[in-house]
Amino acid sequence: MYWILLCFLILPLLPFFASAQQDQFIYTGFAGIGKNNNVSLNGISEIENSGILRLTNETSRLIGRVFYPRPLRFKNSSAVDGKVEVASFSTSFAFAIVPEYPKLGGHGFAFVLSPNQNLTGAQPSQYLGLLNSSDNGNATNHVFAIEFDTVQDFEFQDINDNHVGVDVDSLVSSTAATASYFDSNSGGQQPLNLKSGNTILAWIDYDGKARVLNVTLSPISSKPTKPLFSIPIDLSPVIEDDMFVGFSASTGLLASSHYLFGWSFKMNGAAPSLDLSSLPSLPRISSKRSHAVIAVSASLSTVIVFLIAASLVAYALYRLKTVDIIEPWELEYGPHRFSYKTLHRATKGFRDRELLGVGGFGKVYKGVLPGSGSGEEVAVKRISHDSRQGIREFVAEIASIGRLRHRNLVQLQGWCRHRGDLLLVYDYMPNGSLDQFLFAGDPVPRTQAQTIPLLTWEQRFRILRGVASALLYLHEEWENVVIHRDVKASNVLLDADLNGRLGDFGLAKLHEHGANPSTTRVVGTLGYLAPELTRMGKATASSDVFAFGALVLEVVCGRRPIEAKALPEELVLVDWVWGLWNIRRWSEALDPKLDGKYDVEEAEVAIKVGLLCSQPLPMARPTMREVSRYLNGADTTEVPNIPPPPPSGLYEYDATPVSGMDKRKLGFEDFVHSYPSSSFEKVSACSLVSVSGDEESLSGYARIPLSA
Repeated sequence: MYWILLCFLILPLLPFFASAQQDQFIYTGFAGIGKNNNVSLNGISEIENSGILRLTNETSRLIGRVFYPRPLRFKNSSAVDGKVEVASFSTSFAFAIVPEYPKLGGHGFAFVLSPNQNLTGAQPSQYLGLLNSSDNGNATNHVFAIEFDTVQDFEFQDINDNHVGVDVDSLVSSTAATASYFDSNSGGQQPLNLKSGNTILAWIDYDGKARVLNVTLSPISSKPTKPLFSIPIDLSPVIEDDMFVGFSASTGLLASSHYLFGWSFKMNGAAPSLDLSSLPSLPRISSKRSHAVIAVSASLSTVIVFLIAASLVAYALYRLKTVDIIEPWELEYGPHRFSYKTLHRATKGFRDRELLGVGGFGKVYKGVLPGSGSGEEVAVKRISHDSRQGIREFVAEIASIGRLRHRNLVQLQGWCRHRGDLLLVYDYMPNGSLDQFLFAGDPVPRTQAQTIPLLTWEQRFRILRGVASALLYLHEEWENVVIHRDVKASNVLLDADLNGRLGDFGLAKLHEHGANPSTTRVVGTLGYLAPELTRMGKATASSDVFAFGALVLEVVCGRRPIEAKALPEELVLVDWVWGLWNIRRWSEALDPKLDGKYDVEEAEVAIKVGLLCSQPLPMARPTMREVSRYLNGADTTEVPNIPPPPPSGLYEYDATPVSGMDKRKLGFEDFVHSYPSSSFEKVSACSLVSVSGDEESLSGYARIPLSA
């Protein structure tokens, strides 16, 4: 009887004893651990023969994770006394980050507490495999992480590209500090490079009673006496009763390999210390070679070179016809290089059925990357052999957009050169370009001949805000000033949620903040070109603002900046809107397809912003920071009064058809080039010169700026 009674008393306590056995662990290397199911691996993570756990490799845009296989009890919400307190925990781990391109780096990794191991919907790149663009900042995530980030993402307000941050349900860190460690000898913090490839030890300690979090780094085994940072934080709203502990890493356009050499963890106590000497390490190639070895190697190399010289020449001539040529600048700029074979397979041989559009830079195809798991869709721009832009603009696009990161810019995934073909790989925008929605009656490619829905006012205004935010980032918030030079509706692409993203950086120019932009040939699209460009040939941020003003009026009015087939008084959109504004009938300018369904105050703000940006004098135009503030405030009282319209004679009409007439009659220099306002094969009548140079194919009338 006593034994039976004892069993009944002990039985309810068995789960407690079981969890008590699981509340601490230590891995000094990971050899054989994966086979025994002592850790859970998912994504591209793997355990190497040396015992090193590799979370990611140099493959772009993938995720690698490792978790302790069983959940741990962090708190008890069903406590009888009603006190819900997060248990104290401590962890220590040794890691190394080895970037594919040391100077450029790649995205980092994070120690994470999560309710599950799958983190469904999480994205790679800047999201570190933890969250995605839609649930970032959502309190229902219940994700707590310490990120070791090696990329500065302005979207998440990162302090630099070498920091440690505390992430609570969001990649916007609540606390962040530059990676460093306390040196007891010097008595101060010493810098620590996370992406150096060297082994680094980290300690994360949380005191559940005091609600204090300490994060400590060191390049040696002994733990510094002072942490990198110590902050008060209450984790009870974030931590659920049972949580998984582990690590998550991801790669983006630039990739890094993330390694774990050892890991210890303990609930309600200090985690066992790790000894670097007992852990596996990355192999190092010794640079100390004897003079004798060098001499022998040099002699053998000379003999081998002479013996196989003829074979190499023959082989080089053969490969010259088949392989991609890699020039020095291609290695310098760094974005992921795709093989031509991969892109050929992704686009099904660049067949016409996959064609998305044709423009001044060539053809754009839809593709599905092979081996991408979920079948990642991309857009592949194949630059024509006879394109006027050529290799110079191709280099400019790689150099600029390859390192730009903003939610309202089209992300460049990579590129390829094969013989005469120049190819760029972008995120696929399923809804195509903005001008398709504004002018749905215009011809569209066969692959997009389906019914195009009407853009509501809310969607249009959100698109304008997004493009304004992107231009503000280019002009002021990135490390250099980027002048886009080709802002127009056909270069604004719409994602699955109809958010506007600015793309096509083939004409972009960069210069340092505070520097004076250089004079160059005038390029762009008639109707978006600022008047001063045709005289001085100097593209500035103000000329981008002028083009944005034309875009604003285009979106609001549903009409192109220049309509050659319209009545004379409506030939130039900005003049027509200016006239309606002066007689206080601006509402008549709004797109009739809206059927009067729009926010009056937002519409008035948009009209005012469009006219302010369209001022003939550059100094009279607002900056993109001011424009962004006006649009986000959506309060007409915040927008300055609009100056009077241009004086009579600033513009004159020339009723001569463009077809067959002399370009000099237009008042432009011979170096002025205007590219189609549509990204498709039919050239718009408002273009001065077609990509092929066939002016006889153009018809209609043009309106000519005579002075600035």
